[in-house]
Amino acid sequence: MTIRFKLTTTLIAIILVANSLLSFITLLYLSRVWMGEVQTRVRRNLNAARAAYCNHLDVMGALLRATARDRDLLSVLKQKKHSELEAMSRNLTGPDGMDFVLLLDPAGKVISRSGGKRAGDDLSADPLVAGVLRDRKNASGTVVFSRERLSAEGSNLAERAAIQVIPTEAARPTKDTLRTEGMVAAAAVPVFDDRGQMQAVLYGGDLLNRRYEIVDSIKRQVFRDEVYRGDEIGTVTIFLGDLRISTNVKTEDGARAVGTQLSVPVCEEVLDRGGVWAAPAFVVNNWYITAYEPIRDPAGRIIGVLYVGLLQAPFSHQLNVISGVVVTLVVLATLASLALLIVATELVLRPIRHVVAMSQKVIGGDLSARVGIRPPGEMGVLCRAVDSMAHAVEERAELLEQATRQQIGRSEQLASVGRLAAGVAHEINNPLTGVLAFADLLREKENMDHQDLEDLELIIRETKRAREIVKGLLDFARETPQVKSLLNINELVRQTILLLGKRDAFQNIQIVEVLAESLPHILGDKNQLQQVLVNLSLNACEAMPRGGTLMLATSSTDGRIVIEVTDTGSGIRREHLDKIFEPFFTTKPVGKGTGLGLSVSYGIIQQHGGTLEVESQEGKGTTFKVVLPAS
Repeated sequence: MTIRFKLTTTLIAIILVANSLLSFITLLYLSRVWMGEVQTRVRRNLNAARAAYCNHLDVMGALLRATARDRDLLSVLKQKKHSELEAMSRNLTGPDGMDFVLLLDPAGKVISRSGGKRAGDDLSADPLVAGVLRDRKNASGTVVFSRERLSAEGSNLAERAAIQVIPTEAARPTKDTLRTEGMVAAAAVPVFDDRGQMQAVLYGGDLLNRRYEIVDSIKRQVFRDEVYRGDEIGTVTIFLGDLRISTNVKTEDGARAVGTQLSVPVCEEVLDRGGVWAAPAFVVNNWYITAYEPIRDPAGRIIGVLYVGLLQAPFSHQLNVISGVVVTLVVLATLASLALLIVATELVLRPIRHVVAMSQKVIGGDLSARVGIRPPGEMGVLCRAVDSMAHAVEERAELLEQATRQQIGRSEQLASVGRLAAGVAHEINNPLTGVLAFADLLREKENMDHQDLEDLELIIRETKRAREIVKGLLDFARETPQVKSLLNINELVRQTILLLGKRDAFQNIQIVEVLAESLPHILGDKNQLQQVLVNLSLNACEAMPRGGTLMLATSSTDGRIVIEVTDTGSGIRREHLDKIFEPFFTTKPVGKGTGLGLSVSYGIIQQHGGTLEVESQEGKGTTFKVVLPAS
């Protein structure tokens, strides 16, 4: 996976996530603002509908007040001409007037009706009549008439008030299938004579059940007949309790949706708690942004609900258009960002490609390759550093090549010296054998004096030392064939200790063995490995001329066997540690060592696939560590 791919995918993911989050937050905010604005408009429409409804009551009251001031009415009242009173009442009713008009005496009993039916019934308990009789002032409001009361005002009113209930799942369950009560918008005014005495009460009203002129008039005043795709935007409804009694909401067949009911949430908020409910709702057959408020009678009791609704479709269309514009802008911004990202990535990664190409050339062996460009900023610093590194590598390679050539030349010299030493050793060994043999023969002669015997002993001793040197040269120069077998390293150490204990040099040395149990076997040449242990032990003994402790320990780690030979002698100087394995290097006095023991031991351990390591502290002792692979 390339840096370009990682960088590009990471930045693309960041841009997509950021723009998606921005789009989501923006659309959510727009939706909330849109809903708030629409609901604010619906509440204003509800206020306007309430004002239009109250204006209808005011117009009704004004008409009744004008009639109450008519001198002819007082004259007819004094003369008790009932036929003329009924005629005057009928003038206030009709297609463009009120549904009924009553004339009551100061006690609240009916004097005459516009319908011409019976008189004399007592209406003093009517809240509007009671208010006028009590306060001697005009009163208006909304009241509920029973079927009997409506029948008294006219049979057609009772028939119009009867509404079949259409049950729905969202409404409260009810056993009523027919509602016969009527909601009436009414007004009552007192009639005074010239002396200010109340002579009568003029009472008129409109039955709101199926009185569509009122809701249509309110709709025209509030919504001005706005239409969206053939559907009226605004709707107005008057409810008696939870029953829709007058509305311009249409069903699918085009009829007015009279008889349908309020949903349970609206009933609980408006009818039960007396609050205003404003939210989107599914009304009959479409979604509306709605607002409901209670209608109260003069006593303050909630008897119905006034509703206005705005068709949600046009506002949803506006929101969708705005959201589409926002999403389009975000998509365009994202595409522009991705294009700029590609260009920026190309500009940023171009130097890296030069660095990679240069690195490939260096890997291929062209150490003279360089990046060669210096872009501004950190990339320029990187290119300069890479070129400096390549230059340093080239210089080190040249130095290494020179050192290698020198090492090869030295190795060739050492090889030549080894071959020469082997040849010289062979040539010297035979004369030395002859000298030693004749010296032994001379020492047996009887006529030798004391001085001659000492001289022969010196000749024999020095000849043997020369023979040992020659033997060491031969062992170092030639590769002796190995006879490998599975060896128990602990047993090998024990045999070496037994061998060492018989030598006079080890009489003052305390030999300690610390051998781990259950060690795996190794594959090796027993004689050669024992030679290594003997050489290391003899060196340790010579490092402790006044006595000390020699410890041989074995252990196992990571599939390898470790043999440690530790002494408490004088230690090795730090400047000598790097030279002790070189042939002919020795710190012993002349005549005490050849400098080949550690070199030969090092070669034997290497031939067995192991390592020979040394740790030493001057004045405290030395530890040689032999590490061999387990079989």
